Amino acid sequence: MQKMKKIVIGYIFNENNLTKDERLFLETAEKENIELVLFNTAKDIDEEDIKKKAKNCRIFYNNSAEEFSLEIVKTLETLGKKVVDSSRKNYYDEDKWMFFLKCERHKIPTLRTILLSETIPTAKKELEKFNSWPVVLKRVIGTMGQYVDKAENIKQAEKIIRKFWKKGSERLPIIAQEFVKSPSYRVTIIDGKIVQTAIKKSKGWKATGVYAKHFKKFKVDTELKKITKKITKTFNIKVCGIDLLKKKGKWLVLEINSTPAFDFFVQERKKLIKKVLDFLKRRIK
Repeated sequence: MQKMKKIVIGYIFNENNLTKDERLFLETAEKENIELVLFNTAKDIDEEDIKKKAKNCRIFYNNSAEEFSLEIVKTLETLGKKVVDSSRKNYYDEDKWMFFLKCERHKIPTLRTILLSETIPTAKKELEKFNSWPVVLKRVIGTMGQYVDKAENIKQAEKIIRKFWKKGSERLPIIAQEFVKSPSYRVTIIDGKIVQTAIKKSKGWKATGVYAKHFKKFKVDTELKKITKKITKTFNIKVCGIDLLKKKGKWLVLEINSTPAFDFFVQERKKLIKKVLDFLKRRIK
């Protein structure tokens, strides 16, 4: 019997060495008769190398949130390749201000948010008008809780804004959001379906990214099902993590992540990676 030809899928990541994710993707791909072509954006990689390696790839999965990796994604898209999820998802839907506007427009419950001016005196006036203390300040782009801080008053807010501008190489816009004391609730979505839930808790007020140390599952209620269904339809994102908070028993959507973590529960990591690969195969067909 003739052996079935392997499906070729590109895998984008940004690490000095193979991590547990890469090893599990390779192991699972082999079992699923998939040839996984690795694109490590942490290593030297040029346009000709990308073209050569991408030639036989039917689809790509981007498992890196690094900004340089997005340039590789855009390069592949320019070459006519399909990437999950597209660069547009990172540049628009993960922009925290754009995300808020889209939620507001489509009546998806989220946090009260304003975009701050790039001059300190005007930003201070805007915060006084917003009048929600304490307030959370965030750059519009950032991962793992970077460039996120909480201010109790105008003086602290000014200090944080100046710190953000000094710390980064770019003076990126900053948003101000109401502070809600709540654990962070994560739902992981693959192809429109909730495949995992996790409550992220930490000792401090930040419960996202590297700040969360303890995880446990939670039950998905009817209201959350409706919200996640609306989000996936509105944002048309196929593989993602959605972070939510609870205020007075009601769900509020915090943000969306197009490169979700698969390691909240070690025993489920391989299962989620298989679901991603199965979804990519369906997208090819």
